[in-house]
Amino acid sequence: MQYNTERRVFHYLNRYFMVPVFRLGLGTWMGNPFTGYIMVVKTIGHKTGKERYTPTNYALQNGNVYCLAGFGQTAHWYRNLRANPRVELLMPGGNITGIADQVTDQGERLRALRQILKNGGLAGFSMGFNPHTAPDEQVIEKCEGLPVIRIRPVGITRGAADPGGWLWLLWAGVAAAPLLMRWFGKKRTCRQAAAVSRFRAGRS
Repeated sequence: MQYNTERRVFHYLNRYFMVPVFRLGLGTWMGNPFTGYIMVVKTIGHKTGKERYTPTNYALQNGNVYCLAGFGQTAHWYRNLRANPRVELLMPGGNITGIADQVTDQGERLRALRQILKNGGLAGFSMGFNPHTAPDEQVIEKCEGLPVIRIRPVGITRGAADPGGWLWLLWAGVAAAPLLMRWFGKKRTCRQAAAVSRFRAGRS
């Protein structure tokens, strides 16, 4: 029950906040040592064929990008990339395309896993240990069964400020805000004037 609730909370938080923030090109402002460093993985649904976006913590090592399927092999985005390993990454520094595969070498997995959790900020402690000081044996035991994914960059892709990106929506909203405020102000003034007129008419 608690597991399903956590997944539902993450689903709505990711869909209506984290993903729009990154698609607007504001991902640079999200990363810090406390809330963690986050990217968004875009996969293709293995059943629907539709684009799916999933925020996740990550680590950069040896020219590759690593991330962790925190909900295990049942995570939808993990099943998506297993079916179609070509993914896009919306990262704070830019967007890239890459080929994803699961890390099987235990040494590589441990190094990447520890760094991902360190980069997760406070969320990195959710596994029940301190990723900065915990012995290797504890890290391996607590994270058993959680896939670590290696993504090998193969190209760049469209960013928020490129043609077809979302950044223009932000600037359009900023530009439209004063006009909307003025319009709503006029409507409020008109309603108040109408209310005063009705009040006076009722007293005459």
